[in-house]
Amino acid sequence: MNEKPEFRERGIAAVRLLQGVIDEEDEEVWAILLSNESDLTDYFCQVGLTLVIDRGEGLAYLRQLGNDERADGYERLPRLFRKTPLGYEATLLCVLLRDEYRKFEDEDLDNERCVVDVDSLFDLWKSFFSAASDEITSRKRLTTALNQLDKLKFVRKLKSDAESWEVRKLLKARIPIEQLENLRDRLMSGKGK
Repeated sequence: MNEKPEFRERGIAAVRLLQGVIDEEDEEVWAILLSNESDLTDYFCQVGLTLVIDRGEGLAYLRQLGNDERADGYERLPRLFRKTPLGYEATLLCVLLRDEYRKFEDEDLDNERCVVDVDSLFDLWKSFFSAASDEITSRKRLTTALNQLDKLKFVRKLKSDAESWEVRKLLKARIPIEQLENLRDRLMSGKGK
């Protein structure tokens, strides 16, 4: 029995969601996603995932069902995504970048993208470490954290300027403004690591 089910276009959006984030800039896939939202929501729920579509930000992604959502048999499903907590430095960088994104939204009416340069970011970064910290080591740690967030699609290095990074909308979606203060307070209590 080698018969495959009939091809359905929603499979394109499903695969892209499993690969990561769909951005409205990818107009074809975004349109497929929106026209099949109900079917995709049901499909992913069957495997313990929630489809998140943020129309205001123009992005969609999957997240694991939370513990409070895992009832009625869903608690028996193995988790598809592993939660890997970010270390202190990556979390610190998320907070710094999320705050930069907030400022960008509030103050920068001329640009379409939130872009930060490494030197400005480093000035913010080093204030969270002891004055005795070696600058070269601190810069390497910042670069490592940026690369880690790049893999998570929270930032993207600009091709036109190696010293600048775009803060992507996904970071805003994953760290709502309500969580920003809480995270900042927790990091301040660990300042000087």
